[in-house]
Amino acid sequence: MIRPRSLYVVCLGLAMLSLGCSKRDGAQRPVSNGAAAHQEEEHGAHEAVEGRIELPRETQAASGIELQTAGPRLVRTTIDLPGEVVPNADRLAHIVPRFPGIARQVRKGLGDHVEEGEVLAVIEGNQSLSTYEVRSLISGTVIEKHLTLGEFVRDDQDVYVVADLSTIWVNVAIYARDVSRIRRGQRVLVSSVGEGPSGEGTIDYIGPVVGEATRAATARVVLPNRGLRWRPGTFVTARIVTAERRAEVAVPDQAIQRLEGRECVFVEDGDGFLARPVTIGMTDGEWNEIVSGLRPGERYVARGSFVLKSELQKSEAGHEH
Repeated sequence: MIRPRSLYVVCLGLAMLSLGCSKRDGAQRPVSNGAAAHQEEEHGAHEAVEGRIELPRETQAASGIELQTAGPRLVRTTIDLPGEVVPNADRLAHIVPRFPGIARQVRKGLGDHVEEGEVLAVIEGNQSLSTYEVRSLISGTVIEKHLTLGEFVRDDQDVYVVADLSTIWVNVAIYARDVSRIRRGQRVLVSSVGEGPSGEGTIDYIGPVVGEATRAATARVVLPNRGLRWRPGTFVTARIVTAERRAEVAVPDQAIQRLEGRECVFVEDGDGFLARPVTIGMTDGEWNEIVSGLRPGERYVARGSFVLKSELQKSEAGHEH
């Protein structure tokens, strides 16, 4: 027969044994929410490291990889519009005979350079039969000629047109939708369509009327024409700077690569490179303002970043298999 005291001792022992087993079982249960979050952070850090690529120095040089130091730059927004080179109408002279008559001498031809006051032709008056000289009103180049030897000329028609081509105009077509963005004084980068010269000037005139047929207004840019590089009649592209801002950090277009749906820049990281997501602000088609993700003074891949992107994607594909 078991006594009451002995029964109490047995029950107490069983209870303590059960408590000990519970503690051991608890050690094997899933971790708490806080621990799980910590593990996720460690996992995330591991994934960030997976965006890192190492490339030997000799391979970098052979692949055309170039590094630059992140820093400030003036970034512009622009609009490209068509234009045409024409003579500066303020430096143009239409030469008209004083009296009708017969051209007895024709001394200058198309393309000839003439000085102010130089004789261009000699005309025999139709009534007086005496001769008189037709002289240039300005120094410049003969761009039009409308008489031949022995031809009858009138006193109300040009026989020559002389242009001072030391400066030229670029007439730019401003479409109706863009008129509100264009103002006098804006900088314009002018380049020939195809091969040819390029230059920079400012808008000094905007036409008040939109053409009925073209639905475009005309803006004018005056350019110097040293060496007569610009030829009237040449078609050009006018890149008008509509806004500009000094960005604290800006990188060239080829520095930016798209990875997993985000724009990234490869940043130097010890003996390797880290693909770092960035936020892009203003862009001018060549340089991009970096709002976040790259700090001034950091070294980044400015050229050849597509090589690193390719190597990184091959590395990640290998890990998946």
